[in-house]
Amino acid sequence: MVPEHSEAAGGDTAALALKILVAGGFGVGKTTLVGAVSEIKPLRTEELLSEAGQSVDDTDGVDQKVTTTVAMDFGRITIRSGLSLYLFGTPGQDRFWFLWDELSQGALGAVVLADTRRLADCFPAVDYFEHRHIPFVVAVNCFTGARAYAAPEVSRALDLDEGTPVVMCDARDRASGKEVLIQLVEYAGRMHAARLLDSVS
Repeated sequence: MVPEHSEAAGGDTAALALKILVAGGFGVGKTTLVGAVSEIKPLRTEELLSEAGQSVDDTDGVDQKVTTTVAMDFGRITIRSGLSLYLFGTPGQDRFWFLWDELSQGALGAVVLADTRRLADCFPAVDYFEHRHIPFVVAVNCFTGARAYAAPEVSRALDLDEGTPVVMCDARDRASGKEVLIQLVEYAGRMHAARLLDSVS
């Protein structure tokens, strides 16, 4: 959490900025989500897919994808007065996972984007956040033509811990993405409050 201070007509007001990760498999829509919800021009570190990466980047199911994130995406959204979210989109390929530890430092929680056509691709992100006790929600990016599944079905398929939220979204739509982020902040807030109570009881 990053405290920010701004000068208002009535004096000093404290604003809260929370760090959120957006993770998931290759081609699931992380860059799209960050770009759709960000109120500033998002920072992107995309490079063209190359022949050299064909042996390690599985483009099955995302044949139209021509670029990939090689470091991170960054955006910002104001949820309400006094509360902003800094969004850090993680790279999806295995060879860039070493960046996740650095990006996750100080994060309130994470959104794990999932594509039901390639559900196994989000297992590494789910495992990562579960093992580090970082609160997360699974946001199913509803691609056109993909079979629709109910949230409980996705939860069972991913073997999620009880209570981990699963929400449906359209990563291209700002309102849909914002709702995912609101649900994450509310869930992470409950989780952190419960842990604080446990630590003092």
